[in-house]
Amino acid sequence: MDLQECRTELDQIDEQIVKLFEERMGICSSVAEYKIAAGKPVYDGERERQKLSAVSSMAHGDYNQTAVQELFTQIMTISRRYQYRLMAQHGKLEDLGYQQVEQLPVNGVRVVYQGVEGAYSHGAALQFFGKETELFHVQTFEEAMQQVQEGKADYGVLPIENSSAGAVIDNYDLQIKYHNHIVAETFVKVRHGLLGLEEAELSDIKTVYSHPQALMQCSQFLHDQKQIRQVSLENTAVAAKKIVEDKDRTQAAIASEIAAELYGLKVLRAAIQNSESNTTRFIILSSRPIYCRDASKVSIAFELPHRSGTLYNILGHFIFNGVNMRMIESRPIPGRSWEYRFFVDIEGNLADAAIRNALNGVAAEAQNMRILGNY
Repeated sequence: MDLQECRTELDQIDEQIVKLFEERMGICSSVAEYKIAAGKPVYDGERERQKLSAVSSMAHGDYNQTAVQELFTQIMTISRRYQYRLMAQHGKLEDLGYQQVEQLPVNGVRVVYQGVEGAYSHGAALQFFGKETELFHVQTFEEAMQQVQEGKADYGVLPIENSSAGAVIDNYDLQIKYHNHIVAETFVKVRHGLLGLEEAELSDIKTVYSHPQALMQCSQFLHDQKQIRQVSLENTAVAAKKIVEDKDRTQAAIASEIAAELYGLKVLRAAIQNSESNTTRFIILSSRPIYCRDASKVSIAFELPHRSGTLYNILGHFIFNGVNMRMIESRPIPGRSWEYRFFVDIEGNLADAAIRNALNGVAAEAQNMRILGNY
């Protein structure tokens, strides 16, 4: 056969495939109508596994068997997506445990953040909620989580990742330990300043205090100041507070401009950080499982055994549903060797049929899948 004959024959086969596919989708519509009437879930993992095994065994050769299995995995995912759409039209989508709201209730709320006044977490809380909101602070990230879960705070503000330093791993783990929900996020550009007493000048400074990460982020500036000794403290705002309390003009702090304003310090040098694009992402947490109508990002967590193909199979639920993945982070599960918990951010809204399809597939195949928030 020459090339043109091959193409003609392929066209004839493809025409039959399309016709059979449309027939199959028509039957899927009937299946969806039955499930709606009977109150049955769309996803039946055991039925799909049996089906994939059956169609795979019809093919000849290892390559074709694997390829047929992949093909039918996608066909069945398309079928499920269609069934979810029909169920959505009938108002029968499965309850994911989240309530949709028009906007976040922020009037008269109490907001907790970790650190002290003038820290970047304080700045993030001010940026998102405004100066009129009742803000209070605690010493640790875990205390902030506790305050939210126990209802002592309506919202909590916690850093989750930095564009240069990466993930704040502790706060990923705390999202599993506590059952709070991400309802929003805010981004704070890191602008470190060298802060001193009002009468001080840069030439006076012999010692600088700050958080180790802030010192690292200003390493280029500090490298040129050979006379300055660096001392680490628990956070940048504590460093600013120390300068005020010690009243020593030879001391300075690396902290935010908010801290300078709050503690009445002089900005000896502004924007001394190495990178102008350095940004920290903060998540806003609530004990209520709510999401806004216009939410566009879903965060989930799930566990997988250390076995070939498990992550690939899970990610397939996003691929086959046309869902874009924004981030994936893995953490070892304490007490379970070679097993991992994955944190994934995807684009979408919990009201979307494709998102529900993907999440139901992940929940059925992974272990302990949790929706962390839609925001």
